[in-house]
Amino acid sequence: MDKKLAKYFEKYLAVIIATVVLSSILFFGMEFYKAVTLMLEFVVLIEVVRMILDFIEKKTLQIRFVMDIFIIFLTRDVVINVTQPVINQNKVVFLIFVIFVFFLFRILSMYFSPTNTPKNINKNSPLE
Repeated sequence: MDKKLAKYFEKYLAVIIATVVLSSILFFGMEFYKAVTLMLEFVVLIEVVRMILDFIEKKTLQIRFVMDIFIIFLTRDVVINVTQPVINQNKVVFLIFVIFVFFLFRILSMYFSPTNTPKNINKNSPLE
């Protein structure tokens, strides 16, 4: 039983830490629109904690986590700006454009990732 519990906490550590932080903020009585904003920030917090834990574990920082954080943060910002009484259309369009650029970078980072390159290829043999 002890191993199952340890494995569970190891697997969901980022979610547990982010939940504790969000719960403590909500415990102190925020208004509803602030709570919605905080819930959107909760997703960003999960990604940041996952990135930090992955960095501590592997001693390397994957560009995938950084891109995910930027995309989620910008998406959160778009949702917040769209739900305001006065919508700044230029800001929203610019943020959507930046999200599109980060999606392109994310796709390129997966395509050109060193882990996706084949190993042990004989340079003299034709590729199949």
